[in-house]
Amino acid sequence: MSDRVPGAGPEPTGLPPEQLPAASGPLTGQSAPAPDEIPPAPRSNQLIREILRGSVVTTILAIVAAMIVGGILIAVTDENVQAAAGYFFSRPGDTLVAIWNSVSGAYYALFQGAVVNPEANSFIRFIRPLTNTLGFAAPLIAAGLGVALAFRAGLFNIGARGQMLIACATAALVTFNLDLPMWIHLPLTLVAGIAGGAIWGAIAGLLKARTGAHEVILTIMLNYVALYLISWLVRTPGLLRKPGQNQPISSPTPESAQFPSLFGPQFPLLNWGFPVVVIATLIVWWLIEHSSLGFRLRAVGENPNAARAAGISVQRMYVYAMLLAGALAGLAGMNQILGSVTSGFDGGIDAGIGFDAITVALLGRSRAWGTFWAGLLFGALKAGSFTMQAAEGIPVDIVLVVESMIVLFIAAPPLVRTIFGLPKDDSERSPRARARIAAKRAAAEQKAVAS
Repeated sequence: MSDRVPGAGPEPTGLPPEQLPAASGPLTGQSAPAPDEIPPAPRSNQLIREILRGSVVTTILAIVAAMIVGGILIAVTDENVQAAAGYFFSRPGDTLVAIWNSVSGAYYALFQGAVVNPEANSFIRFIRPLTNTLGFAAPLIAAGLGVALAFRAGLFNIGARGQMLIACATAALVTFNLDLPMWIHLPLTLVAGIAGGAIWGAIAGLLKARTGAHEVILTIMLNYVALYLISWLVRTPGLLRKPGQNQPISSPTPESAQFPSLFGPQFPLLNWGFPVVVIATLIVWWLIEHSSLGFRLRAVGENPNAARAAGISVQRMYVYAMLLAGALAGLAGMNQILGSVTSGFDGGIDAGIGFDAITVALLGRSRAWGTFWAGLLFGALKAGSFTMQAAEGIPVDIVLVVESMIVLFIAAPPLVRTIFGLPKDDSERSPRARARIAAKRAAAEQKAVAS
């Protein structure tokens, strides 16, 4: 039985002091770890940090930030807010209420015109906004897929507008004058338009491959060539101009070459062009992510020199990428003239979709399904903007500002992380900070191995 007093210190062991085990615990004066030796973070914390730094969270917060900026613009330009701000210091509550009513009313109208209409008195009216969104999104998704596919191959394709125009002209010249049953006429027109867009895109790819010319310059110039070519065609009798018409507009799309309505005439904007775009999304996803051609395209996009050293023909991949991108843009053009615009077209048939496709591809991170959801978002913004203007008197340009802000925030992930206080990526730190963090991690790993 020991007669030592508890708490009187460690029990003698008979060993010299230098051979005694190191003391531990808060009561024994445990020293803090050295500044360059930090223990590895728990695995759960690392997972949370990776999720918060991921592209999905950054994209969602970029949309939220853009909506906040749009709300500020809506409030600033609202007449009721401006009137209440005149006596803010005497009755600040009136200004806050006016701001809330303005912003919430605008975004409610956006939801009402893009998703569902809670105030509708029938199911058709209730669900029609969603069908309008899908109808507006179909050509955006198709053109966005073309831009995204080129991005994955390392090409910046901004020629979707010209590819859409040439696709429309090809389809009109080849098939509009034919008298065929729908089950032949519609597929033939669709194939002709897609082929026209593919050929126009392949021209840029071939010039890039053979001459080394930059694809941005090539596609910009081909956009202008396509625009003026269409303008000439619709002004010339016997080509695309409608017979007996002095206005520069093409003949209307034959009824046998129009996409049938998907759910009936109650939903005029939603036709069978949307399922075709869904199928195209599946094909592009499989092609890029799971096929050997997609692997070669991605390899060229990541590092053309390494791909060339591995035996991949970089020039051939450039041609393939632009060929496929042009075909997808041609599909977008077919959604316009076979679905949305059936009374004839001119040089404005693309309706800005060719340039909006760049935004859609950027927001979708150049992934097939990301582009699909981004196209749905922009289709919803377009469908809801008309309700915002009609119900609240808000200019449609506010929606364009929101779209532009989305692109701005998507292009600057460090800005989004700073605004919302998210963990920074190592690449966003200074070189000295990265070196210090690397040294700390190496020391922590050595300590873990030694123990």
